[in-house]
Amino acid sequence: MSLIDSHCHFDFDAFAPDRDAVWGRCRAAGIDKLILPGVSIAQWRSLFALVGSEPDWYGAVGVHPWWAADLAVSVARLQQAIVERVTKERAGSGRVVAVGECGLDKSIATSLADQEAVLRPQLAAACELELPVIVHCVKAHSEILALLKVFRPARGGVIHAFSGSAEIAREYWKLGFRLGIGGTITYERAAKTRRTVSEVPLESLLLESDAPDMPHAGRQGERNSPEYLPAVAETVAQLRGIPVEQVCAQTRENTQVLFNL
Repeated sequence: MSLIDSHCHFDFDAFAPDRDAVWGRCRAAGIDKLILPGVSIAQWRSLFALVGSEPDWYGAVGVHPWWAADLAVSVARLQQAIVERVTKERAGSGRVVAVGECGLDKSIATSLADQEAVLRPQLAAACELELPVIVHCVKAHSEILALLKVFRPARGGVIHAFSGSAEIAREYWKLGFRLGIGGTITYERAAKTRRTVSEVPLESLLLESDAPDMPHAGRQGERNSPEYLPAVAETVAQLRGIPVEQVCAQTRENTQVLFNL
């Protein structure tokens, strides 16, 4: 089994006590690459310092909607700030592979208008830099789809933690966006998402942990970890009725192509 975790917050404090040990267990389990999303301007420096310490880790530059209210620059400056950071990282380790995590989240207090004001310059930066976008979307598929049709990032991207219908999934796929699939599908109650995973093209799927969040069924209340990613691959294989080796090989290729690894 050879896997890439396409979305892991491995720089978060939850992994500070035992990051090296967790990475060792990941390698033993067949996970040999991690993509670490950006969430705030204040985090970018430490994120890429960590990425630079391990040749199989990659980073993205973005402002998550949960941090949108604490934006460290004006909205008018955000696109430039992203371009400058990506340019800096390209001149260094070169392991900057996306813009994001960015998006819209209707479950938080920050107004959708304020979130969209922060999202738009990030989509514009992705277009300017010719990078894929890591999109966070909670109860806002219609708004996200509308924005993606306006900006049309040439490199597409991924809808992180996708939990929509097969119809919505196909709309994203038409726009060049893949679907990030994680621990949610290990819960039998997630019937809609499980059905979508069984129906959409395997070429449209990426595997992700979203660690330390999104714990798997049976691990509720625990810290999630990228080392558990094989369980997601196994669940995809069961839902589609195909060998797990096929899931691993295709999702790995999907991730490598999208992020130009």
